[in-house]
Amino acid sequence: MSQTMLIQHADLLVTMDDQRRQIADGGLYIEDGVIRLVGSTAELPDSADVVLSARQHILIPGLVNTHHHLYQTLTRAVPAAQNADLFHWLKTLYRIWAGLTPEAIYVSAKLGLAEMMLSGCTTSSDHLYILPNGSRIDDEIQAAVELGIRFHAARGSMSLGESQGGLPPDSVVEDEEEILRDSRRLIESYHQPQRYGMVRVVLAPCSPFSVTPDLMRESAALARDYGVHLHTHLAETREEEEFCLQQFGRRPAEYAEDLGWVGEDVWHAHAVHINQQEIQLFAHTGTGVCHCPSSNMRLASGIAPVKSYLQAGVKVGLGVDGSASNDSGHLLNEARMAMLLQRVSGDPAGLTAEQALWLATCGGAQVLGRDDIGCLAPGMAADIAAYRLDSIDMAGALHDPMAALVFCGPIKADWVIVNGRVRVMDGHFVDLDLPPLIQRHNALARALVDGVDA
Repeated sequence: MSQTMLIQHADLLVTMDDQRRQIADGGLYIEDGVIRLVGSTAELPDSADVVLSARQHILIPGLVNTHHHLYQTLTRAVPAAQNADLFHWLKTLYRIWAGLTPEAIYVSAKLGLAEMMLSGCTTSSDHLYILPNGSRIDDEIQAAVELGIRFHAARGSMSLGESQGGLPPDSVVEDEEEILRDSRRLIESYHQPQRYGMVRVVLAPCSPFSVTPDLMRESAALARDYGVHLHTHLAETREEEEFCLQQFGRRPAEYAEDLGWVGEDVWHAHAVHINQQEIQLFAHTGTGVCHCPSSNMRLASGIAPVKSYLQAGVKVGLGVDGSASNDSGHLLNEARMAMLLQRVSGDPAGLTAEQALWLATCGGAQVLGRDDIGCLAPGMAADIAAYRLDSIDMAGALHDPMAALVFCGPIKADWVIVNGRVRVMDGHFVDLDLPPLIQRHNALARALVDGVDA
């Protein structure tokens, strides 16, 4: 039996559709999790199975996070890693992460995804590349399914240990044949390629300094056999660039191209140290980029050339990155940071508020290869975030509520709807008791960090 929902009387509805319409007194008519009508309240039906009044709210498409490491919620603000660059930060934390367990993976994923949802996020990718002590990415998928968030599970991997010239210790790397076997299992078990699919699997060897060229090539071939996407870290730091030049005689983006890691089915996290020729390569091949502004600032990695990417036609989305290199999971804040970072070098219009919000919605959907999320339009999934306009954070900013979402301090969503299901209402989950989850998460975090001599 069909289930309908009517949302009406939003002070402002930001569609992010092709016309970038903003509709006053706007609303949506939804049927079986799919948007059927978008317009002013007067243009919509006046009844449905569920009717929600959105007065004093701004509605936007659910935010799309294109890069995360959920397990890192367990190691936020670790003292020894607070003031380190990427390579030293990783070397400090690898030995802590070696103690991860299946329960730690599950609990950290559930907490991290809940945090994302409270910021207005309805779709998240996660890159899990360290799987010790029987941990599996299945543990994350379980958490995502329970929360009802749309999830892209990126099966990460590391196979190049210190003894072979890589960065991670040998104790946390995996056998490459086992990585490929498990990747195949995950695709066959969980991947939902159909429109509105809630779980999709991505193959994601970690980085040029932690996997071999063979694994990169084999993963790309496997992904293309199954029609799934590819994801990795690329060109994040100068140290990575130097590593690639020394080990492979190529810059990171050139190395990726050699391995077949460019194309419509590929997106790279960070892509900070990229030249104009490489920007054109990404644009020409349809390769996507995930911009992680807070993490890049936190680790002193640099500023990605987002404005140049957009001018060239490169697909760009946003990511919070790991919760130990941010140390937050608030995607609306990443839109704000992205906007500010493109201005800091001298151009006050380097990135507008609307462009930043577009990166967090439509841009992210494009990067993930989805045509069913990212905007509020007929035929799109009913993934919606609503924010109160009468909050202290928005006071004095209602001249332009859409811009205020980005310019003002980051606020939490009041409603979150995913696939037509209400997940958050009045700022609280409808069916998740957060305090016990937080308590267990903190206990696991303490045990994990205390288990390693600082």
